[in-house]
Amino acid sequence: MNFTSQIFLFGFFPICFAAYFVVELLENRACLSRMIQKFRFKDLIVIGMSFFFYMWACFDDVFWLCFYIVGVYGAGLWIQYLYHKGLYIPVFSVRNKEASVCEKKIPLSVFPLFITILAVLFFLIYFKYTGFLTKVWNWMFGSSWSVSTGLAPLGISFLTFSAISYLADISRGSAEAGSLIDCMLYLSFFPKIASGPIVLWKDFKPMIANRHTKLENIICGLNRIMIGFMKKLILADSFGACVYKIPLSDVDQISAWGGVFLYMLQIYYDFSAYSDLALGLSKLLGFQFSENFNFPYCSKSISEFWRRWHISLGAWFREYVYFPMGGSRKGLHRTLWNLAVVFALTGLWHGAAGNYILWGGIQGALVLMERVIQEKVRENRLQTSESGLASEKEKTKQRHPKILDGIKWLAVMGITMFSWQLFRFSSLGEVWRCVRILFGQLSFEDIYYTWRYYFDRQIIILAFMGAAGAVLFGNKRLQAMVQRCVATKLGFAVQEMLLLLLFVISILFMVNSTYHPFIYFQY
Repeated sequence: MNFTSQIFLFGFFPICFAAYFVVELLENRACLSRMIQKFRFKDLIVIGMSFFFYMWACFDDVFWLCFYIVGVYGAGLWIQYLYHKGLYIPVFSVRNKEASVCEKKIPLSVFPLFITILAVLFFLIYFKYTGFLTKVWNWMFGSSWSVSTGLAPLGISFLTFSAISYLADISRGSAEAGSLIDCMLYLSFFPKIASGPIVLWKDFKPMIANRHTKLENIICGLNRIMIGFMKKLILADSFGACVYKIPLSDVDQISAWGGVFLYMLQIYYDFSAYSDLALGLSKLLGFQFSENFNFPYCSKSISEFWRRWHISLGAWFREYVYFPMGGSRKGLHRTLWNLAVVFALTGLWHGAAGNYILWGGIQGALVLMERVIQEKVRENRLQTSESGLASEKEKTKQRHPKILDGIKWLAVMGITMFSWQLFRFSSLGEVWRCVRILFGQLSFEDIYYTWRYYFDRQIIILAFMGAAGAVLFGNKRLQAMVQRCVATKLGFAVQEMLLLLLFVISILFMVNSTYHPFIYFQY
C-alpha cells in the first residue's frame, strides 16, 4: 500500500487513525485509563494497522514477518540475560618472551549477538543478493548456476537494519529488551517499515511509554503529510513521468541534459517526500523521529552532502560499523579504511548490481579525498599559525569566500547529478551511452521529438520550483524569516491555507495520474 494512493488516503488513513484517537480519548477517562494502559490497546491498534499495511503488499509475507519478529525478540531476551549475568569468557595473549600474560575478557552475550546478526543478514543476502552473487560466481568460474529466491519481502533492508539495532543496543546495555509487543511495534511500525527512516532501538524505546497526542503534534503531523503529498505527487511524479519519456536514442542534446537534471530533482523529492510522510504519520501517533533530510542540495562538499542526505542511514552506519571499527580515533590511514568500508557497504545496501557498487565507490573515493585534503589544510594552518604567516591561498579565501563557496557548490551538484544516473539506468552501458549523448559524442540524424515535446510549460515551471525549493529554502536566513512570519496568527493562517491548497492540488494530480511507486521501495 502506497502512502500516496487513494486506498490509503481515503480508506486506511481515516479508519485507522480514527480508531487510534478514540482509544486515546478513552485513555484520558479515569475509569478506563488503567485498563487501556494495562492491555496496551493503543500499541495493539498500531501493530494491527502495521500488519494490515504489510499484508496489503503481500499476504504471505505477513507470516514471514511474524516469524522474523518472534526470532529477533527471543534473541534479544537471550542476549539481555547473558548481559545482566555479567558472564565473560577469558582470553589470554602472551606479550613478550618472559611470558607476561594480559588477560582479556569477552562478554558472553557477544556470541548470541553474532549468531543472530548472521541469521538476519542471511535473510537479507538470500532475498536480495543471491542472484548477484550467482552471476559473479558464474563469471569467475565459467559455470551456469541459476538460483530462484522469489520476490524479497517489503522493506527487507530497513527491517534488517532495525533488527541489528535492536540486538546491538541490548548487547551494549544502551537499551533494555522490550516486551513482545514492544518488539512488534518497533519492527513492524508501518510509517517506517517500507523505506525508513531507520530509527535506532535506543531512541525508539523511550517513546513507546512517553508519547501523548497533543493538538500541536496533530497540526505539525498533518502539515508534514501535506508537504509530503505535494513533493511526491506534484513534483517527483511529474519529473519522473517526463524522465521516463526521454529515450536513449533519437534524442537531442538539450533533452538529454534536461532528463539528467530532472532525475536529480525526482530522486530527492521522491525520497524526501516519503520521509515527510513517515515523520508526519509517526507524529500523529506520538512518535518524534529525527529528520532524514536537511536540504542536501545546498552542500558544498560530498562529506557535507552525506551529513544532509538520508541522515538516518548515515547515523546507523556510524553507530554500528564506523565507530566499532575505531572511527577516526586511530590515525588517518585507519580512518580512511573505515570510511571506505562504510561507503562500500552503502553502495551494496542500495542494490546488488555493478552500478550501485560503482556509485558507492565514487562517493567513498570523493569523501576520502576530501578527508585527506582537510588533514593537509589543518596541518598547514598549524604551521602558518606557529610561524605567524598566512599563505596566499588563505588570503584569497578570506577575500572571496562567497565565490569559492559557489564554485564548490557547483562542483558538488555536478558530481551529484551525474552520479544519480547510476540509479536511473539499469546497466553501465546505458549510463555511458547517456554520457556520450550529453557531451555530443553520440548524435542522431533523425530526431522526431525535440526538447519542446518533452519540456512543456508546466514541466519547466515545476523544475524551477523544484530547484528553488531544494536550494533556496535551505538558507538559514530565509528559514528564520519564515519562522518569524508563521509565529504570528496571520502568518500561521496563511501557511495553513497555502498547505491545504497544495494538498487539494496534490489529490487532483493523484486522481489524474498513473501509479508511481516510491523509488526507495526497492531497497
